[in-house]
Formats: sequence, C-alpha cells, structure tokens
Amino acid sequence: MDWSALLSSDLFSWVIVPLLIFFARVCDVSLGTLRIIFISRGIRYLAPVIGFFEVLIWLLAIGQIFQHLTNALYYVAYAGGFASGTFVGMYIEGKLSIGTVIMRIITKHDASRLIEFLKAQGYGVTIVDAQGMEKPVKLIFTTIRRRDIGRVREAVKLYNPTAFYTIEDIRFAAEGMFPPHEEWYQRPYRDLIRVRRKGK
Repeated sequence: MDWSALLSSDLFSWVIVPLLIFFARVCDVSLGTLRIIFISRGIRYLAPVIGFFEVLIWLLAIGQIFQHLTNALYYVAYAGGFASGTFVGMYIEGKLSIGTVIMRIITKHDASRLIEFLKAQGYGVTIVDAQGMEKPVKLIFTTIRRRDIGRVREAVKLYNPTAFYTIEDIRFAAEGMFPPHEEWYQRPYRDLIRVRRKGK
C-alpha cells in the first residue's frame, strides 16, 4: 500500500484526519471528566494517570489543527468531539456509580417497614423524631453507595410513597455500615496494606 499517496490524498485530509480529531477529543474530554469526578470522590491515585493520557491525546489532536489552520472541518471535528466527550464522560461515570451518598427521608407515616428493609439490606440507619409544619415526623438518615440509589428509592416509594427525601454526595465516609462489597478502585489500597504487613 502506498502510504505517501494516502497521506497526501483528499480522503486523508477531509475524512480520516477530521475523524481522528473527533475521536481523540471524545477520548481526552471523557478522560478529563472522569479525572475531575475521581478527584471529587477522593480517588486521587487514578487522577494523575488519567491526566497523563488526557493531555497526550489532546496534544495529538491540537497538533493536527495547527498543521492545517485553513481547514474549517478540523475545527468542527474538534468542537464536536469536545461536546460528545463531555456526554460520554458523564455516561461512563453514571455506569461506574462511584462513591457514596447520604439519603435523608422525612415521613409523617409509620416507617418501620422501610427501616426494617434498610437494616435487612445491611445499611446503617439513624432515626430522629422531629417536628414538621403540621405534625411530628420521622427523620431517617442512611448512607448508601451510589449504585444502590435506585434500589433504596424504590423501597421508599413502596413503603412510604408520600415521604420526602433528599440525596447528597459524600466525599468521604468512615465507620459506616454498608452491605459487604468491595469497589474496584479500593483494591490497590487493600493490596498496599497487605504488602506493608508482609514487610513488617
């Protein structure tokens, strides 16, 4: 195959390079979105690695644009890749469901079945008697993993459909009660502790 002819052809300039710029931007913006999310979730050891590849891909994309400043299609591909990469990054983060959240549930009705469900699932529950605008209410606090939000919300709708609840991200949580599960990003810490113990 004659690579020199391909590199100088209109197909390469008007199709292949714009597509490469587009997908490079999708990759680097997606990585950037994940890097920021990892930092906000306290997963700092992954952020520098992601940042390295993010900038490397960005340099490759911007380098092509600087070499062809008169080709407007490259600018469109660059901007389109940025927009698409933002969406892709948020989609990936939603699928990963990283981190924990605190859920506050306020109900005027009996919450015993909801509380029993949360305890049976292994969640820590804190219950406070409070006074609402019209009558006494139960204020229920529980800390759950982001991937379990859907399950707990369905339980609230089932057992206390009129309950008011809020969900808020938590950057760090310790000494809490969670169903037994190890997140994939926690394994390096576990392995590091194991190596240190062996070295003692």
